[in-house]
Amino acid sequence: MIHLLILGVALLARVLVAEAQLPKQVTLATNPPGTTYYAVASGLAKVVSGAAGFQMVVQPYTGTSTMLPLLNSGEVDFGLVNAVDLGLAYRGAGFKIGGRNPYPHAPNLRLAMRGSPLMVGLLVRKDSPIRSVHEIKGKRMTGEYPAHLAVWYNMFGHLSSAGLTWNDVKVVPVPAVNDGVDALVQGRADVSQHAFGSAKVKEADSAVGVRYLSIDCSPQGEKRLRTAVPGYYPRWVKAGAATGVVEDTCFIAYDSYLVVAKSLPDPVVEAGLKALWDNESQLGPIHPMLKEWTRDRAVGTDVTLPYHSAAIRFYKERGAWTPEADQVQQKLL
Repeated sequence: MIHLLILGVALLARVLVAEAQLPKQVTLATNPPGTTYYAVASGLAKVVSGAAGFQMVVQPYTGTSTMLPLLNSGEVDFGLVNAVDLGLAYRGAGFKIGGRNPYPHAPNLRLAMRGSPLMVGLLVRKDSPIRSVHEIKGKRMTGEYPAHLAVWYNMFGHLSSAGLTWNDVKVVPVPAVNDGVDALVQGRADVSQHAFGSAKVKEADSAVGVRYLSIDCSPQGEKRLRTAVPGYYPRWVKAGAATGVVEDTCFIAYDSYLVVAKSLPDPVVEAGLKALWDNESQLGPIHPMLKEWTRDRAVGTDVTLPYHSAAIRFYKERGAWTPEADQVQQKLL
Protein backbone atom coordinates (compact mmCIF):
# COMPACT_ATOMS: atom_id res chain seq x y z
CA MET A 1 0.00 0.00 0.00
CA ILE A 2 2.80 2.41 0.99
CA HIS A 3 4.69 1.34 -2.14
CA LEU A 4 1.66 2.23 -4.34
CA LEU A 5 1.24 5.55 -2.52
CA ILE A 6 4.90 6.44 -3.12
CA LEU A 7 4.55 5.45 -6.79
CA GLY A 8 1.41 7.59 -7.10
CA VAL A 9 3.10 10.59 -5.50
CA ALA A 10 6.12 10.14 -7.80
CA LEU A 11 3.90 10.03 -10.90
CA LEU A 12 1.94 13.09 -9.76
CA ALA A 13 5.20 14.94 -9.10
CA ARG A 14 6.39 14.08 -12.60
CA VAL A 15 3.13 15.40 -14.12
CA LEU A 16 3.27 18.61 -12.05
CA VAL A 17 6.93 19.21 -12.96
CA ALA A 18 6.14 18.60 -16.65
CA GLU A 19 3.18 21.00 -16.54
CA ALA A 20 5.26 23.64 -14.81
CA GLN A 21 7.79 23.39 -17.64
CA LEU A 22 5.21 23.80 -20.40
CA PRO A 23 4.96 27.11 -22.26
CA LYS A 24 1.58 28.80 -22.76
CA GLN A 25 2.02 28.73 -26.53
CA VAL A 26 4.11 26.94 -29.16
CA THR A 27 4.45 27.56 -32.91
CA LEU A 28 3.95 25.08 -35.76
CA ALA A 29 5.69 26.16 -38.98
CA THR A 30 4.29 25.06 -42.33
CA ASN A 31 3.44 26.09 -45.92
CA PRO A 32 1.14 29.01 -46.90
CA PRO A 33 -2.69 29.08 -46.67
CA GLY A 34 -4.27 27.26 -49.62
CA THR A 35 -1.76 24.40 -49.45
CA THR A 36 -2.63 20.94 -48.12
CA TYR A 37 0.08 21.24 -45.44
CA TYR A 38 -1.49 24.40 -44.06
CA ALA A 39 -4.83 22.58 -43.66
CA VAL A 40 -3.13 19.54 -42.09
CA ALA A 41 -1.08 21.74 -39.73
CA SER A 42 -4.27 23.53 -38.66
CA GLY A 43 -5.84 20.16 -37.83
CA LEU A 44 -2.82 19.01 -35.82
CA ALA A 45 -2.72 22.35 -33.96
CA LYS A 46 -6.42 22.10 -33.10
CA VAL A 47 -6.03 18.64 -31.52
CA VAL A 48 -2.80 19.52 -29.70
CA SER A 49 -4.25 22.80 -28.36
CA GLY A 50 -7.24 20.91 -26.97
CA ALA A 51 -5.21 18.38 -25.01
CA ALA A 52 -1.55 19.32 -24.49
CA GLY A 53 -1.77 22.04 -21.87
CA PHE A 54 -0.57 24.70 -24.32
CA GLN A 55 -1.86 26.44 -27.46
CA MET A 56 -0.26 25.42 -30.75
CA VAL A 57 -0.36 28.27 -33.29
CA VAL A 58 0.19 27.67 -37.03
CA GLN A 59 2.87 29.91 -38.54
CA PRO A 60 2.93 29.86 -42.38
CA TYR A 61 6.11 30.37 -44.45
CA THR A 62 6.60 30.51 -48.23
CA GLY A 63 8.37 27.15 -48.17
CA THR A 64 10.70 24.75 -46.42
CA SER A 65 13.83 26.76 -47.17
CA THR A 66 12.57 29.77 -45.19
CA MET A 67 11.38 27.84 -42.14
CA LEU A 68 14.21 25.29 -41.74
CA PRO A 69 16.82 27.70 -40.28
CA LEU A 70 14.23 28.86 -37.69
CA LEU A 71 13.38 25.27 -36.79
CA ASN A 72 17.06 24.29 -36.62
CA SER A 73 17.83 27.16 -34.22
CA GLY A 74 14.74 26.51 -32.08
CA GLU A 75 13.14 29.89 -32.88
CA VAL A 76 10.12 27.92 -34.12
CA ASP A 77 9.01 25.01 -31.92
CA PHE A 78 7.40 22.48 -34.28
CA GLY A 79 7.34 22.10 -38.05
CA LEU A 80 5.29 20.13 -40.57
CA VAL A 81 7.76 19.26 -43.34
CA ASN A 82 8.21 16.39 -45.81
CA ALA A 83 10.73 13.57 -45.48
CA VAL A 84 12.72 14.41 -48.62
CA ASP A 85 13.41 18.07 -47.76
CA LEU A 86 14.38 17.09 -44.22
CA GLY A 87 16.77 14.38 -45.40
CA LEU A 88 18.54 16.89 -47.65
CA ALA A 89 18.71 19.58 -44.95
CA TYR A 90 19.84 17.20 -42.21
CA ARG A 91 22.60 15.58 -44.27
CA GLY A 92 23.90 18.83 -45.75
CA ALA A 93 25.62 19.88 -48.97
CA GLY A 94 27.45 16.57 -49.50
CA PHE A 95 24.12 14.81 -50.17
CA LYS A 96 22.36 15.70 -53.43
CA ILE A 97 19.18 14.73 -55.29
CA GLY A 98 18.91 15.63 -58.97
CA GLY A 99 22.45 17.04 -58.73
CA ARG A 100 21.46 19.66 -56.17
CA ASN A 101 20.85 20.33 -52.50
CA PRO A 102 19.87 23.99 -52.04
CA TYR A 103 18.72 23.61 -48.44
CA PRO A 104 20.50 25.26 -45.50
CA HIS A 105 22.26 22.60 -43.42
CA ALA A 106 20.05 21.80 -40.41
CA PRO A 107 21.85 19.18 -38.29
CA ASN A 108 19.82 19.99 -35.13
CA LEU A 109 16.47 18.82 -36.54
CA ARG A 110 14.82 15.82 -34.94
CA LEU A 111 11.73 13.80 -35.74
CA ALA A 112 8.84 13.80 -33.28
CA MET A 113 6.31 11.80 -35.30
CA ARG A 114 6.04 10.33 -38.78
CA GLY A 115 2.63 11.20 -40.20
CA SER A 116 0.54 10.59 -43.28
CA PRO A 117 1.87 10.58 -46.83
CA LEU A 118 1.53 13.77 -48.85
CA MET A 119 0.45 13.11 -52.42
CA VAL A 120 1.31 15.49 -55.25
CA GLY A 121 0.22 15.32 -58.87
CA LEU A 122 0.71 16.99 -62.22
CA LEU A 123 -2.12 19.33 -63.19
CA VAL A 124 -3.41 20.29 -66.63
CA ARG A 125 -6.55 22.10 -67.72
CA LYS A 126 -9.54 19.77 -68.06
CA ASP A 127 -9.74 20.46 -71.82
CA SER A 128 -5.98 19.91 -72.37
CA PRO A 129 -5.05 17.39 -75.09
CA ILE A 130 -2.30 16.04 -72.77
CA ARG A 131 -3.40 12.59 -71.55
CA SER A 132 -0.15 11.10 -70.23
CA VAL A 133 3.05 12.24 -68.52
CA HIS A 134 4.97 11.16 -71.64
CA GLU A 135 3.05 13.79 -73.64
CA ILE A 136 4.39 16.73 -71.61
CA LYS A 137 7.59 16.62 -73.66
CA GLY A 138 8.03 20.00 -75.39
CA LYS A 139 5.20 21.61 -73.37
CA ARG A 140 5.32 24.67 -71.07
CA MET A 141 5.84 23.39 -67.53
CA THR A 142 6.19 25.45 -64.34
CA GLY A 143 9.62 25.21 -62.74
CA GLU A 144 12.46 26.79 -60.73
CA TYR A 145 10.36 27.36 -57.53
CA PRO A 146 13.05 29.37 -55.63
CA ALA A 147 10.72 30.15 -52.70
CA HIS A 148 9.34 26.61 -52.49
CA LEU A 149 12.21 24.24 -53.22
CA ALA A 150 10.27 21.06 -52.43
CA VAL A 151 8.18 21.60 -55.55
CA TRP A 152 11.29 21.56 -57.76
CA TYR A 153 11.91 18.02 -56.50
CA ASN A 154 8.24 17.09 -57.06
CA MET A 155 8.50 18.22 -60.68
CA PHE A 156 11.88 16.49 -61.07
CA GLY A 157 10.25 13.27 -59.77
CA HIS A 158 7.29 13.55 -62.17
CA LEU A 159 9.66 14.02 -65.11
CA SER A 160 11.98 11.22 -63.94
CA SER A 161 9.14 8.69 -63.75
CA ALA A 162 8.69 9.16 -67.51
CA GLY A 163 12.42 9.13 -68.23
CA LEU A 164 12.35 12.88 -68.98
CA THR A 165 14.49 15.79 -67.72
CA TRP A 166 14.03 19.57 -67.43
CA ASN A 167 15.64 19.85 -70.89
CA ASP A 168 12.62 18.06 -72.39
CA VAL A 169 10.14 20.82 -71.39
CA LYS A 170 9.86 24.61 -71.75
CA VAL A 171 10.31 25.89 -68.19
CA VAL A 172 7.95 28.64 -67.00
CA PRO A 173 9.67 30.13 -63.90
CA VAL A 174 7.44 30.60 -60.81
CA PRO A 175 8.37 31.31 -57.17
CA ALA A 176 6.11 28.84 -55.32
CA VAL A 177 3.47 26.14 -55.76
CA ASN A 178 0.36 28.37 -55.75
CA ASP A 179 1.96 30.64 -58.39
CA GLY A 180 2.42 27.60 -60.61
CA VAL A 181 -1.31 26.85 -60.53
CA ASP A 182 -2.03 30.54 -61.24
CA ALA A 183 0.18 30.27 -64.35
CA LEU A 184 -1.84 27.25 -65.50
CA VAL A 185 -5.17 29.05 -64.90
CA GLN A 186 -3.93 32.18 -66.70
CA GLY A 187 -2.81 30.12 -69.71
CA ARG A 188 0.92 30.85 -69.27
CA ALA A 189 1.71 27.17 -68.65
CA ASP A 190 0.40 23.83 -69.95
CA VAL A 191 1.43 21.74 -66.94
CA SER A 192 1.84 22.53 -63.25
CA GLN A 193 1.32 20.60 -60.02
CA HIS A 194 -0.30 20.74 -56.61
CA ALA A 195 -1.11 18.46 -53.70
CA PHE A 196 -4.03 16.04 -53.66
CA GLY A 197 -7.09 17.49 -51.94
CA SER A 198 -5.82 21.07 -51.72
CA ALA A 199 -7.96 24.22 -51.59
CA LYS A 200 -5.91 25.74 -54.44
CA VAL A 201 -6.93 22.94 -56.82
CA LYS A 202 -10.62 23.50 -55.96
CA GLU A 203 -10.14 27.21 -56.70
CA ALA A 204 -8.46 26.46 -60.07
CA ASP A 205 -11.13 23.91 -60.95
CA SER A 206 -13.94 26.39 -60.36
CA ALA A 207 -12.06 29.00 -62.45
CA VAL A 208 -11.13 26.98 -65.56
CA GLY A 209 -11.53 23.25 -64.81
CA VAL A 210 -8.41 21.17 -64.06
CA ARG A 211 -7.45 17.50 -63.84
CA TYR A 212 -4.54 15.50 -62.51
CA LEU A 213 -2.23 13.55 -64.82
CA SER A 214 -0.75 10.19 -63.80
CA ILE A 215 2.99 9.74 -63.49
CA ASP A 216 4.44 6.60 -65.11
CA CYS A 217 3.51 3.92 -62.58
CA SER A 218 4.83 0.97 -64.55
CA PRO A 219 7.52 -1.09 -62.73
CA GLN A 220 10.14 0.76 -64.82
CA GLY A 221 8.55 4.15 -64.02
CA GLU A 222 8.44 3.34 -60.31
CA LYS A 223 12.10 2.32 -60.37
CA ARG A 224 13.05 5.59 -62.13
CA LEU A 225 11.03 7.59 -59.55
CA ARG A 226 12.52 5.88 -56.48
CA THR A 227 16.05 6.16 -57.89
CA ALA A 228 15.64 9.85 -58.77
CA VAL A 229 14.27 10.93 -55.38
CA PRO A 230 14.85 8.62 -52.40
CA GLY A 231 11.71 8.84 -50.23
CA TYR A 232 9.24 9.10 -53.12
CA TYR A 233 6.90 6.22 -53.98
CA PRO A 234 3.91 5.89 -56.35
CA ARG A 235 0.33 5.66 -55.13
CA TRP A 236 -2.90 5.11 -57.06
CA VAL A 237 -5.98 7.19 -56.22
CA LYS A 238 -9.52 6.27 -57.30
CA ALA A 239 -11.52 8.51 -59.65
CA GLY A 240 -13.57 11.09 -57.75
CA ALA A 241 -11.46 10.87 -54.57
CA ALA A 242 -10.79 14.64 -54.74
CA THR A 243 -11.26 17.63 -57.06
CA GLY A 244 -9.36 17.07 -60.31
CA VAL A 245 -9.16 13.28 -60.00
CA VAL A 246 -11.36 12.50 -63.02
CA GLU A 247 -10.04 8.95 -63.51
CA ASP A 248 -7.89 6.52 -61.48
CA THR A 249 -4.63 8.49 -61.18
CA CYS A 250 -1.11 7.67 -60.02
CA PHE A 251 0.42 10.30 -57.71
CA ILE A 252 3.83 10.78 -56.12
CA ALA A 253 3.60 10.06 -52.37
CA TYR A 254 6.09 10.87 -49.62
CA ASP A 255 5.84 11.00 -45.85
CA SER A 256 5.06 14.04 -43.70
CA TYR A 257 7.01 14.62 -40.49
CA LEU A 258 6.26 16.54 -37.33
CA VAL A 259 9.73 17.89 -36.51
CA VAL A 260 11.43 19.83 -33.73
CA ALA A 261 14.91 21.03 -32.82
CA LYS A 262 16.87 18.66 -30.58
CA SER A 263 16.94 21.53 -28.05
CA LEU A 264 13.13 21.57 -27.62
CA PRO A 265 12.51 20.54 -23.97
CA ASP A 266 11.39 16.93 -23.43
CA PRO A 267 8.11 17.85 -21.64
CA VAL A 268 7.00 19.97 -24.62
CA VAL A 269 7.73 17.15 -27.10
CA GLU A 270 5.99 14.58 -24.87
CA ALA A 271 2.91 16.75 -24.29
CA GLY A 272 2.48 17.33 -28.03
CA LEU A 273 2.90 13.64 -28.85
CA LYS A 274 0.56 12.52 -26.06
CA ALA A 275 -2.17 14.86 -27.31
CA LEU A 276 -1.96 13.39 -30.83
CA TRP A 277 -1.55 9.78 -29.62
CA ASP A 278 -4.51 9.89 -27.22
CA ASN A 279 -6.79 11.73 -29.64
CA GLU A 280 -6.00 9.90 -32.89
CA SER A 281 -9.73 9.48 -33.63
CA GLN A 282 -10.25 13.27 -33.73
CA LEU A 283 -7.79 13.78 -36.60
CA GLY A 284 -9.45 11.94 -39.51
CA PRO A 285 -12.68 13.98 -39.62
CA ILE A 286 -10.71 17.27 -39.81
CA HIS A 287 -8.94 16.57 -43.13
CA PRO A 288 -8.71 13.51 -45.45
CA MET A 289 -4.91 13.43 -45.15
CA LEU A 290 -5.15 13.20 -41.35
CA LYS A 291 -6.96 9.84 -41.64
CA GLU A 292 -3.51 8.29 -42.00
CA TRP A 293 -1.93 10.32 -39.19
CA THR A 294 -1.99 7.27 -36.92
CA ARG A 295 -0.14 5.56 -34.07
CA ASP A 296 0.83 2.79 -36.52
CA ARG A 297 2.75 5.24 -38.70
CA ALA A 298 4.40 7.25 -35.89
CA VAL A 299 7.60 5.18 -35.88
CA GLY A 300 9.16 4.38 -39.26
CA THR A 301 12.23 2.36 -40.25
CA ASP A 302 12.76 4.26 -43.53
CA VAL A 303 12.91 7.73 -41.97
CA THR A 304 15.37 10.39 -43.17
CA LEU A 305 15.85 12.08 -39.78
CA PRO A 306 16.76 10.79 -36.28
CA TYR A 307 14.06 10.95 -33.58
CA HIS A 308 14.11 13.38 -30.63
CA SER A 309 15.20 11.62 -27.41
CA ALA A 310 11.85 12.42 -25.73
CA ALA A 311 9.98 10.90 -28.68
CA ILE A 312 12.00 7.68 -28.40
CA ARG A 313 11.19 7.42 -24.69
CA PHE A 314 7.51 8.15 -25.43
CA TYR A 315 7.29 5.38 -28.04
CA LYS A 316 9.24 2.90 -25.91
CA GLU A 317 6.77 3.40 -23.04
CA ARG A 318 3.93 2.53 -25.45
CA GLY A 319 5.65 -0.47 -27.04
CA ALA A 320 5.90 1.21 -30.44
CA TRP A 321 9.70 1.48 -30.65
CA THR A 322 11.44 -1.47 -32.34
CA PRO A 323 15.01 -2.83 -32.56
CA GLU A 324 14.90 -1.91 -36.28
CA ALA A 325 14.04 1.69 -35.38
CA ASP A 326 17.03 1.69 -33.01
CA GLN A 327 19.36 0.58 -35.82
CA VAL A 328 18.06 3.32 -38.15
CA GLN A 329 18.46 5.90 -35.35
CA GLN A 330 22.12 4.96 -34.79
CA LYS A 331 22.83 5.01 -38.52
CA LEU A 332 21.31 8.50 -38.93
CA LEU A 333 23.18 9.89 -35.90
